[in-house]
Amino acid sequence: MFFKDIAGQQPVKEHLIRMVKEGRVSHAQLFAGGEGVGSLGLAVAFARYLNCLQPGETDGCGSCSSCVKISKLAHPDIHFVFPVIKEGSSPTVSDDKINEWRSFFLENHYFSAGQWFEYISGGKKAGMIYADESPVILRKLSLKNFEGRYKIMIIWLPERMNDTGANKLLKILEEPPQNTVFLLVSENPGGLLATILSRTQQISIPPIDTDSLTIALSSRFNVSEAEARVASRLARGNYVQAVVNLDMSKDNSGFFDLFTALMRSTYSRKIFEIVKWVDAAAPLSRDKMKSFFDYATGMLRESYMYNFRQPELVYLTPPEEEFVKKFAAFINENNIEKMVGELQVAYAHIEQNGNARIVLFDMAIKLVTLFKS
Repeated sequence: MFFKDIAGQQPVKEHLIRMVKEGRVSHAQLFAGGEGVGSLGLAVAFARYLNCLQPGETDGCGSCSSCVKISKLAHPDIHFVFPVIKEGSSPTVSDDKINEWRSFFLENHYFSAGQWFEYISGGKKAGMIYADESPVILRKLSLKNFEGRYKIMIIWLPERMNDTGANKLLKILEEPPQNTVFLLVSENPGGLLATILSRTQQISIPPIDTDSLTIALSSRFNVSEAEARVASRLARGNYVQAVVNLDMSKDNSGFFDLFTALMRSTYSRKIFEIVKWVDAAAPLSRDKMKSFFDYATGMLRESYMYNFRQPELVYLTPPEEEFVKKFAAFINENNIEKMVGELQVAYAHIEQNGNARIVLFDMAIKLVTLFKS
């Protein structure tokens, strides 16, 4: 991936390039940004630029032996660590899925953790970076450079490391091998050990600006600029969500249908409809369920804002707006924050491996009482 392939983020790109030109590359950097903002792509493009044999003013050359290898994610001096799913009792490391990782990244460039887990396991489990990874990292970094100036270790979602693995990573960061660069790509820096944060140079990756995201979507997916702009605006700078929005414009099923069914059953206080809704939602993977809670939270807030009759403040697709026109009257200052709070509690319980059916049913019953407000 080149810098030019990444939507927007021009100030970040310029900062990274300037860092290389001025010879002040930190040995450990944290690319901190939300889902779909291009953090992983920026890390790969930065790794390309660091080891490019003939770097240009704004990007890697693309033709030297180093660039050719990184284009295939097969550079011997650039290594990847990412969450995987443990199967059985044998040691589990990223290299077990490196071929799948290369294929998935090269095809998608922008993706969520949930999409990756869906790809490697059908989405039934969430992955982790296990302690088994630490000796592999040490072994790779102990090798002599093959051709690159730097040995580069790109760690995607380091917050998914277990405690043992995180502590072992900390020891490596404290005494890194010479000419080694760690690029930690995190969507939740708060989930990292404070001691790891203190040993990294943090680079904040903001949401993608709407204009850049619109151009990227219309170019890649061959859709009209108007359609791409609606999807981009609703996504709030998240490329992954923008693609979902494009898909939803063609097929309005999914989270929207799940949300409307939840609201109708809880407002009408029909217990059998609520049970039916729980039956439909419970089989979702945990990551998808958490994404639904995020969506539902957004829809509640948009419904509340709709009452103020300020169109520029509302981010809804046409099907969503059609529903919210009638639904918004039931969302007000007496219940909005409490409803959002119940969704956030359910999100936390699912994240902590709570029983999905119990969590969903409990949340729905509490929404019933809040509609009375």
